Parts: sequence; structure tokens; C-alpha cells
Amino acid sequence: MPGLLAAFSLFLVIGAGLLDAGDTEFPGPRFVPMILGAVGLVLAVLLALGVLRTPEPVAETAGQNYRTHSDFVALGWVVGGFLAFALLLPWLGWILAGALLFWCAAHGFGSRRPLFDILIALFLSSLIYLIFGTGLGLILPSGILGGGF
Repeated sequence: MPGLLAAFSLFLVIGAGLLDAGDTEFPGPRFVPMILGAVGLVLAVLLALGVLRTPEPVAETAGQNYRTHSDFVALGWVVGGFLAFALLLPWLGWILAGALLFWCAAHGFGSRRPLFDILIALFLSSLIYLIFGTGLGLILPSGILGGGF
């Protein structure tokens, strides 16, 4: 997970650095991706250090004892949610695709309250849609909720 977080954060930093912002004023279109990428890189390092210092104990199976282990089911939920978000964003729009991403991540990290998770997901993605749309003036795809496909 630290590697995945670091790769995604590095992608954000490089993408924001290569973004042609022209003569835009501060904060500009590079500001938020740079902040998120930098915070993500710091969190990836801290997460990696935490895993190396205090790994979760793994039950012995077939006489083998592992220092660390990976939860590939959780990783599959998070990566699958991100891929679904990226593929469905133009059709579903930001609110529904963002809610799907949040729900998949919450399920992957162990939440077992699907109705509560989807309500929180819809609230957060709607709030982000409003903040980016009205506060920053960015146009996020509205998808089927806006009448477009």
C-alpha cells in the first residue's frame, strides 16, 4: 500500500508540474495537485516506516512464519474502485463515480456498513463537487445527474 500511495502521489506531482498553467494567478491549477501529491508522498513514507517497524502478526500456516503480509483482497477493492472511477467518470459524473470510489475504498479497508458508507460517500462527493465547482470555478463532469452522457 505504501508503494501504491507513493506511485499515485508521484503521478500527481509530475502531472501538476507538467501542467501548462499559462499566466494564471495564485493558487492556480497546479496548487491542489502539488499539495495532495506532497502530502501523499509524506504519508507513504510514514506508512512504510510504520509497517517496517511494527508489522502485523501473521498466523503461522504450514510451518511458515512471515514477517509481513499483504491483504490482496483489500488492495483489489481499492485498485478496482479507482479503476472503476477512472472509467465511469465521464458517464456517471463526479458525484456518483466519486461515491463509488469512496465506497470501494471504505469496503476494502474493512468497513462493513454499506448503507452508511454510501450515504457518507454521496455526501462527500457532493460536497467536493460544490467546492470545486463554486469555490474554484472548475468544471467537473456531471454525467447522468446533469442530463448528459
